[in-house]
Amino acid sequence: MESTTVKVSKDTARKLATLQHRLHKETLDATIQMLVARHRKELVDSAFGADRGLVQTFKEADRGEDRS
Repeated sequence: MESTTVKVSKDTARKLATLQHRLHKETLDATIQMLVARHRKELVDSAFGADRGLVQTFKEADRGEDRS
């Protein structure tokens, strides 16, 4: 894996290290990746979750027409 350096304040680095410990992640990179994945999931859920729990499975009887 290729890596790079990202410059953050000492306060941000300290907060990331604390979060890394709380989440039981092995590296800061794994912690940041988890945060990014969580953020992406929240975006998808907010975009496509408006009818969550309201939409039911389509049944053949729901067609509303005679198919005999």
